[in-house]
Formats: sequence, structure tokens, C-alpha cells
Amino acid sequence: MSVVVNDAHVHFFSPSFFAGLGADRESITKLGWEFPESGDALGARWVAELDTHGVQRAALIASLPGDADAVAMAVAHNPDRFVGFFMLDPTRPDAIAYAKRALDEGLRTICLFPAMHGYSLHEPKVADVFELAASRRGGTVERVAVFAHCGVLSVGIRKKLGLPSNFDIRFGNPLDLHGLAMKYPAVPIIIPHFGAGMLREALMLADSCPNVHLDTSSSNAWIKYTPGLTIEHVFKSALDVVGPDRLIFGTDSSFFPRGWNGEVHQRQKSALDAIGVSADVQNKIFSENFSRLFS
Repeated sequence: MSVVVNDAHVHFFSPSFFAGLGADRESITKLGWEFPESGDALGARWVAELDTHGVQRAALIASLPGDADAVAMAVAHNPDRFVGFFMLDPTRPDAIAYAKRALDEGLRTICLFPAMHGYSLHEPKVADVFELAASRRGGTVERVAVFAHCGVLSVGIRKKLGLPSNFDIRFGNPLDLHGLAMKYPAVPIIIPHFGAGMLREALMLADSCPNVHLDTSSSNAWIKYTPGLTIEHVFKSALDVVGPDRLIFGTDSSFFPRGWNGEVHQRQKSALDAIGVSADVQNKIFSENFSRLFS
């Protein structure tokens, strides 16, 4: 039985994203990366890339506050292939108005990076985000999810460009989402990278809150902080505690020419095979759970 793949974690590095970092074409090409001609061209590039690797659908993430329009355009032109996520800094005075406009443009998931933007998940401004997400479901409106990056945060392109990364990971504890997850049970919450070093806390949260999902994306290099831990152990623990219906595969792909990071898929599939996970369960992780969340 072949496993269909949907990818819940792809960063959309548009021209406006690079401009937001203060990076021009020359600085990006010096890294050996492609500088996209336009958001449309990048969307088409990702469609071709997904086709090459047999990936059905992908979540595209607008990876700076203010870049939602670029992803919204890619989604509008390819609604059967992309689901739109966008980064939100809830400390900005226009945060909710910006989020409403992004959702009106067809984006489906609000991404929070508390360590990056320096706020506690207990702040009322975060509750306002969840209130907005909860309010958007009704009639033909699809539900809105909240993606919350917890644990260790490292942004590779910032390092490559020599930009400061003044992140405060004290704000990234998954347990700080517990009250919001309980208050808004209809809002799906996605925690990427198995909690990025806070696996125990992410599992505790997901065990008590059935609306919490774990995204499996990236190299999961945070494993090094727990001596002896392997990705096989991570998957086994997650399956034992959370079950097969709330694990969502992702790669954390981002730039070209690397494109879709198939090595992540291969490594995770090998890990699941090694611990004896059935094809039916693998299909849930690699495809069905994403399809259910983003029908």
C-alpha cells in the first residue's frame, strides 16, 4: 500500500518575505538560493515541486507578519494544492484587523511565535486570537486553526543573513496553551516539531486537550537535548499518548533549489516502519489527518 503525502509545514519565501528581512536578490543568490521573480512564479514553482515528489497538498506559511497577501495569492491560484497559514504578532495594534483580512482572503491558520515576538501565551491579546479563530466557523466557513511554535526556535535564514535572533524561549512552553485549548475546544491547535524540545509538555497538553495536534516537521534536531532519544522513540511516545489521529506530517521545507525536503519524509517513514506502524496508521499521519483538518 503506497502512502499518500500531504505536507503541513512549508515556508513560502516570497519576494516580499525577503524584502521584509531587508534582503535583496544579490544577498539571497550569494547564499546559493533562488530569488523568486514573483509570488505567482513561486506558487507555480511549488506546484511543480509537489508534482515531482508526488505530494498532493501543502500548507504554505507566510513567515513574516505582513506577508499574508503573498500566500493568499498562491492559494487563490491553486486552491486544490495549497492551504494558507500566516504569521501573526498579536502585540501589534492592528493584529486582529490584519488577521481578519487574511482569513477573509482564504487563509486557514494563524501562526503564533511567542518566543520571536516576546509575549506570554497567557496574555489577553492571545485570547483575542483564539476568540477570532473560534468565531470564524459557521455555515460554509471552514474552521480556523492556531499554530503555536513552542520550544527551541532557530530561524536559519536569519543566521545566514547575519540578522539578530533575539528570541526568548521562556515564552514557548506548550503547557501555557492549556487554558486556551480547554476554553476553545473547537479550535484546532497545531504544535510543530513535536514541541521542539518540549516533547513531554506537548504530550501532556495533547493528552488532556483533544483539539491539540502535533506536527512532525523538520530534522527535529532538538532530540539532542535528551541523551539517547531517537525519532523512533519520539514517534512511539507520541502514538502511545496522542494516538494516530492527531499527528500531522510536515517537512519544514522553504527555499529553492533544495525545494521539497524529501529526506525528512524518508527518515520519518523509516522510523515508523522500524517501530512496526501499520500502513493505515502511516496514511493517517502522512495524509488523512491533514485532509480532515483542512478539507
